[in-house]
Amino acid sequence: MAGLSTHVLDTSKGKPAVELKIELYKILNTGRVLVKTVSTNQDGRIDGPLLSSENLEEIHYELLFFAGDYLKKQNSDLKHIFLDKIPIRFFVNNKSEHYHVPLLLSPFGYSTYRGS
Repeated sequence: MAGLSTHVLDTSKGKPAVELKIELYKILNTGRVLVKTVSTNQDGRIDGPLLSSENLEEIHYELLFFAGDYLKKQNSDLKHIFLDKIPIRFFVNNKSEHYHVPLLLSPFGYSTYRGS
């Protein structure tokens, strides 16, 4: 099934990142256009796809993860937050495929990949 999805795992806790705000943008010649704002659920996922197959376009997108807000809530002992907002820009080159862009997050680093 084509479309776009994401999830966030808190690798410092070994658990899903709950209630982490994410914004999805289209990247156009005229600038960024906000498409959707969502928050992760109890499983660190979004309730439903970010974009369905009908709405997915062959363009650049950006997922903006509000990691700092999440990390401040989860780690009250941290005096300073190293990561704040994490942008991930990617290109959809085949709208008939599914694009899954997960974020593995800790207070001092992150990683991502194209999942299935």
